[in-house]
Amino acid sequence: MDYQALTQTIRRLALEAGDLIMDIYNSDDFDVKVKSDDSPVTAADEAADAHISKGLRAAFPDVVLVTEEQSASHSQNAQTFLIVDPLDGTKEFINRRGDFTVNIALVEDGVPTRGVVYAPARERLFYTQAHGATVEEKGPFAKDDIGDVTAISVSKPDNSALMVVASKSHRDADTDAYINKYQVADSKSAGSSLKFCLVATGEADIYPRLGRTMEWDTAAGHAVLTGAGGRVVRFDDHSELAYGKAEFANPFFIAYAPGVDLEKP
Repeated sequence: MDYQALTQTIRRLALEAGDLIMDIYNSDDFDVKVKSDDSPVTAADEAADAHISKGLRAAFPDVVLVTEEQSASHSQNAQTFLIVDPLDGTKEFINRRGDFTVNIALVEDGVPTRGVVYAPARERLFYTQAHGATVEEKGPFAKDDIGDVTAISVSKPDNSALMVVASKSHRDADTDAYINKYQVADSKSAGSSLKFCLVATGEADIYPRLGRTMEWDTAAGHAVLTGAGGRVVRFDDHSELAYGKAEFANPFFIAYAPGVDLEKP
């Protein structure tokens, strides 16, 4: 894989998809449909998916491509593949809360190694560079010219005063019970894969997820966090979260800065 070409391509496609999404987000109205798994989908999801898929297939025709909006047609028999959530946080999009992202990642041998997370309504762009380290780019964003970038890294946590981030739309009593095992200085909620990015920048120390997610929800954020020095592990045994699983379903997991003393389930 040409990682330099990959970085340039997924960054550009994420920005272009973000423009398509924001055009619909800023319109007077848009239709919301319900998929077979009861999750919502909009024209923004579909437009972004079509655009990113076309671009990735043109640039990397020999690499398996998995996307959320085409997942019904996917069968997983590869350990190396590109994986896309064209609009992560559709509920945030529908409710015009801004915490939605475009996610594109490369998984190699079951591990997300490169990725981009773009939050167009928040004007925040995170991605792994060719050598694997993560940066946040400052806007305004030009499609073909990289602007000012800042290397980001996870916090050095104070286990007596942790900063926690949890799901905005899917937080529940089990999540709160787990968070209460820690000494918490502050707890915030965020939508979509932005939670991984808040840990990657040191704005949070830990993000536990005790709920349903799919690999396209997490791969790009996982890559961004890993490139910033963080980890993503299974909730049950604290082993590394792996990709290429049957039906792309994730177990519960914890994303965190390595200085956090993880509590047992």
